[in-house]
Amino acid sequence: MTQQRGEETRARILAAAVKRFAIAGYNAASVDDICAAAGVSKGAFYHHFPTKQAVFLALLEGWLAMIDMGMEAAHKGTVPETLVHMTNLLPTVFASAENRLPMFLEFWLQASRDETVWQAVIAPYHHYQEYFAKLVEDGIAEGTLKPVDAQAAALLIVSLAVGLLLQCVLGPKDADWQNAAEQGIQILLKGLAN
Repeated sequence: MTQQRGEETRARILAAAVKRFAIAGYNAASVDDICAAAGVSKGAFYHHFPTKQAVFLALLEGWLAMIDMGMEAAHKGTVPETLVHMTNLLPTVFASAENRLPMFLEFWLQASRDETVWQAVIAPYHHYQEYFAKLVEDGIAEGTLKPVDAQAAALLIVSLAVGLLLQCVLGPKDADWQNAAEQGIQILLKGLAN
């Protein structure tokens, strides 16, 4: 029972932190604000998180873990099929970013100001670039993709994903973003297909 209560408290702190960071920004949101919004004491806050930055990084890690699980689930069939399956992940990614544009932008803003946050934000980009470079190399090896610079192709795939995410949070109703992602991957695959 105590462990479950602890997990519920941690979840309330994270939910309150998302709202406070999105409304006030990272610097203006205080631990007191987060505690008040979560309905917890400062002692409970510090029991779960040593600093406000730790909460911020936990939010980033949670979002990235969701993306990683979805990417793993989409990995099936040939490399082109896997890339197309990955576009099915986008509604979940977009939904998690919806109404959180300020929080999404806060990750980037804080990264530009804080080396620890920068390392936490840049590491996933490197991870995804490596992941997609390996995927492209696998596609070349299986004969479904042309021999191309796998690193350049990976940068293009990551850029497409980040660009679509940013456009989606700026104008969620401006387009069918999953369809845009599918079309983008199809265009990319036409250039890469063997």
